[in-house]
Amino acid sequence: MENPFEEATFNIERDRPMFWFLKQKDRFTALHPDMSETMVHKRILRKCGGALDHAIRSRCIECCSTADYINAMEDITTRTKIGRNWYKPPMGN
Repeated sequence: MENPFEEATFNIERDRPMFWFLKQKDRFTALHPDMSETMVHKRILRKCGGALDHAIRSRCIECCSTADYINAMEDITTRTKIGRNWYKPPMGN
């Protein structure tokens, strides 16, 4: 059986930050209940992708709470270029 945590990656167009982060946290803590919260957050951030992962880590210190990570993720996806959908007009007449 494949692990749903390993398959899930954050998609800005499809996923809402709070629900996605909490779902991943629940999945990972069910698999590894003895792991510290800081390590759980690090594993979840790896699933976000390069630019979003870097932006969240830049805004939060290492021992932030889950709420701090979610707030940073929501701010970044709604207020920065990382979360914007760029419209490209069709080429031609």
